[in-house]
Amino acid sequence: MEWANSTFQPRFEHGDQAQAAHLCGTDDGSKFGAGFGRLTKASFELTVQYDEIILVLEGDVTAITQTATLKAGRLDTIWLPAGTRVTYQAEDALIFYAIQPADWADGAKG
Repeated sequence: MEWANSTFQPRFEHGDQAQAAHLCGTDDGSKFGAGFGRLTKASFELTVQYDEIILVLEGDVTAITQTATLKAGRLDTIWLPAGTRVTYQAEDALIFYAIQPADWADGAKG
């Protein structure tokens, strides 16, 4: 799937700063989730509930954790293990993300 043909939707409570275009996940029966994301004037904190890898396609992304400040430019990656408290920052970035498990939210509900 080409990102330019993707439909980006607001992501969680940070929808003004982060939008995602879903490629695969639980609705496909997959234990693995992936998609494209857009970060615009972004600076928000959350705890990732899944292992996540981000590949920066355009722009720059900074991920600030308790132990490091990770900066990634075009074609750089950031990996975050489940349970990491992170602040994402980006002025204008396009990313590809992959997460595992894709059904992390089901466990958070119960």
